[in-house]
Amino acid sequence: MSDISRRHFIQASSALALPALAGTALAQERTFNPQPGAWRTFEFTTRVDIANPKGATRVWLPIPSIDSSYQQSLESTWTGNARSMQQTADAQYGAKMLVAEFAEGEARPFVELTSRFRTQNRAQDWNQKAAVKEDPATLKYWTQATDLMPTDGIVKKTALEVTKGAQTDVDKVRRLYDWTVANTYREPKVRGCGTGDIKAMLETGNMGGKCGDINALLVGLCRAAGVPARDVYGIRLVPSAFGYKELSGNPANLARAQHCRAEVFLAQYGWVAMDPADVGKVMRLETPEWVKTTNHPVVTPVYKALFGGWEGNWLAFNTAHDVALPGSKGPKIGFFMYPNAENANGRYDSLEPDQFKYSITAREIKA
Repeated sequence: MSDISRRHFIQASSALALPALAGTALAQERTFNPQPGAWRTFEFTTRVDIANPKGATRVWLPIPSIDSSYQQSLESTWTGNARSMQQTADAQYGAKMLVAEFAEGEARPFVELTSRFRTQNRAQDWNQKAAVKEDPATLKYWTQATDLMPTDGIVKKTALEVTKGAQTDVDKVRRLYDWTVANTYREPKVRGCGTGDIKAMLETGNMGGKCGDINALLVGLCRAAGVPARDVYGIRLVPSAFGYKELSGNPANLARAQHCRAEVFLAQYGWVAMDPADVGKVMRLETPEWVKTTNHPVVTPVYKALFGGWEGNWLAFNTAHDVALPGSKGPKIGFFMYPNAENANGRYDSLEPDQFKYSITAREIKA
């Protein structure tokens, strides 16, 4: 580990055991402490309108595919003027999607998908240990490489360097989480959620990115260190209950609210939530000045809580990598949390909703 990386690593880790002199700063900390509790029910709607269609057109929209302790995916319905609209799923990861196919002569293609689901907060109780059973083949599956997430070469070298001397899987992940927070940063100029090309990040030393880059780096490093891990791709829905504007969604306009998170499997805890990318987002954007330490009253509670938890104001779509869209003539996509479409001219740019016309909204359904 370089001197700079080591210095940053120590700086990030210091928030876990601050000296007594930091008491004043701690007293002024903001609160960010999501805890499991009441379930919240949401309705989520995506509408795509194809302007100036050319030839036959296809649209692919993600449908919530996660059923777990933190999310219950309910029913989905759709409408539109496509000649064919059907739900299908990615064969490898089970990522559900709506596929709409429009006839060549359709002048104003549109499709609208509405999904309902329930969510709740996550927070790991580190005092509650128990041997968690999981199929060995499943765990092995979540340590494999993907196209943009190799587990050999510089990725493995970095993972082994950072975890050297760690005695448990918790120790390994703690070190990798701290290292990721310390050595990456939120780069607002990156388009969308980034690409998740972690090898390029490490080889070039360009460690700026967004959630698709930073959380993928944690997942890849964990896999290279032998710890099962996965990205969870989704979208923010509503404001944070803790007042963090950068950890919020505007339910009236969610076209740029996509956000991925991470999970790791720990033998005595099961699948545990992680989100170092949101720590970096708060450091860079939550305050007028870029905060470059986790020992800060705005950052510290987020840094602590996102090692083992996340807030349930967010929808998880799927855990799919390298997705081949059914019927597409284009290449695989690295992850699937945006609307996608293509026509005779090729694939639309999902990161330009002003040109590729789509809207995403959500509303909470009160009991």
